[in-house]
This record gives sequence, C-alpha cells and structure tokens, in this order.
Amino acid sequence: MLIPRFEEKQISQIFDLVIVAFAVCDGGVSNGSDRIKWERKFNQLIDICGVNFKNPVIGASGTFGFGEEYNQIYDVSKLGGICSKGLTLKRKEGNDGIRSYETKSGILNSVGLQNPGVEHFINFELPKMKKFDTVVIANIGGSTIDDYVESVEKLSSSDVDIIELNISCPNVKSGGMAFGIKSKIAYEIVSVVRKVCKKPLMVKLSPNAEDIVDMAYKCCEAGADSLSLVNTFKAMAVDIKNRKAVFDNITAGLSGPAIKPIALRMVYEVSKAVKVPVVGIGGIVSFQDAIEFIMAGAYAIQVGTANFIKPDICLDIIDGIEKYMKDENIKDLSEIRGII
Repeated sequence: MLIPRFEEKQISQIFDLVIVAFAVCDGGVSNGSDRIKWERKFNQLIDICGVNFKNPVIGASGTFGFGEEYNQIYDVSKLGGICSKGLTLKRKEGNDGIRSYETKSGILNSVGLQNPGVEHFINFELPKMKKFDTVVIANIGGSTIDDYVESVEKLSSSDVDIIELNISCPNVKSGGMAFGIKSKIAYEIVSVVRKVCKKPLMVKLSPNAEDIVDMAYKCCEAGADSLSLVNTFKAMAVDIKNRKAVFDNITAGLSGPAIKPIALRMVYEVSKAVKVPVVGIGGIVSFQDAIEFIMAGAYAIQVGTANFIKPDICLDIIDGIEKYMKDENIKDLSEIRGII
C-alpha cells in the first residue's frame, strides 16, 4: 500500500480540516454564519523588554495624541501599544509659524513638541490611557540632560509600561545640536538616564546620526533595553512666491512613505548589530510595509503619518498581518523576524 506524501502546507490544511470537523462534532458551530470556536491561532504576540504586546502595531508618538481622539473612531485597545505625544519636563507651547506642510509622499512637521508637561500627563492623561487595554509608552524629550533625568524619575514612579527616550531634541548646552547626532553624546545621556530609570528604556534614534549603527551600539552599551528607529529626517521646503523658507526654523522633520526605504535599511543594519529588540518606524502605511520591517529584524512597528491619511489604518495593518500569517502558514512572527 502506497502512503501519500504531503508538503508541509498540505499537512497544515489537513490539520485545519480535522480541527473544523472536531469543532462541528463538539457543537462548536451554532449556526451557519457563526465562526467555529476551535479555530487555529496565529500568534501576533510579542515581548519587548518583558512587556507583552498583543500585536506588533503601535501608534507612533506625535501622531496619536494620548489616544483619546482615535478612540472615538475605533477601539484603540485593539492596538499593541500607544506612544504618548512627546513630553517635556515643563509645558511647551511649540513652534511659531507653519507647523506642517505636505510634500510628495510625505509630510514635513515643525510642531516643536507642544505638550502639557510630564506632571500634567501623569495626573490627567495617563489615567485615561491606562483604561485602554494596551501597552502605554511615554515618549520623553528635553533640552538638557537634567531635564531628561527629572522627567524620567517622575515617570518611573508612574503606571507607564515603557519609557521611550527621544534623543533627537536639540541640546541647548551644545549649540543646539541634537543629542542623537554624535554617539558619544548619546552614550552620555542614556547612561545618566539609565541610572534613574526604573522602567524598560527604549531609545528612539535619529536618522540624522553621524553613524546610526554605532549610535545604536553605544546606546545599548549605555543601558538601552530596546531601540526604536527612525525619527524624522531633517528636511526643508521653500515658498517660491514669497521667496522664503516655509518654516520659521528653516528646517523641519520629514516623515511618510518617502522615507520608508531608508528607514527599512537602517532598521536592517541596526538589527544585525545589536541584541536588544528593535521597533521599526518610517513610512509604514500597509501590512506589507510592516512585514518588510519585521523581516528586516523589527520586533514591532510604529505607525505615524499614515494615521493622518486614514485614522483607523492601524486596524487594517493588524488584520492584514493576520491574513498574511494564515495565507503563508506562519504560526508566530518570530518565524520571519530578521530572515533577511
């Protein structure tokens, strides 16, 4: 008697049919339109620094507020996590003049970290965010190392799950150069913050760094538990009618699909160089983009500019990842993470 040989995908399909049969026999189907209770699971769960995410999709800082507005459109508890608006020690009003400007395949922003300050966040915004069944990440910026340290100390005693250190902010004691340009400066600030940080510490890297791989390595050496990248690219726009720069600060931050190929390359290079979890950011607008970043080494992804295009796009990405996993018979995202 010949025993048929099956490919792995065929075996998986047969297994699914057996599960369906058992479910039907066990009363798992109540009527023709109900889904079978015993359906096979495809795992989008991830662990970053000991924090469990239900899926790898996170609302990015600066595009998601504190989640309240988006929750009026859909249930944000379905997200893996939410990054808070960029916070500073004291309240900031942000930049003067035009703050956002659309460009081909992207958007330029010069908001200037307008925010209510860390204390207000802890007392008023965080309690509302904690009502969402999702991971809460507090994004922190500062103009001096002391500002960062004091902010992180306060947040370490709060209910946030992770602190994301934004080192793209200008250092007022170094002529305005961002902390995240030179590896030596980044090492210094991460080292100091690490000493007072009682939460998992995620460091958000700037693509404008002199050497982003060395930057990543130095941040991990200084105590980063994970890394997120990339922040916006330094860019500009000119108003040719009025013969001046569009933004009062001349330059602004570029985000959106235009930066995705570069961001993807940077995530790939950094993921190969460090041993901590990496979160990919930059121009992600579809589940295909998300899968690319995961294959390049990312544990999770953050969605930013795309939220302005379609407010519930994160749900599309989560559903798309689920369908892709089913179609490709991927049980766990670890099977494809870093395969490039």
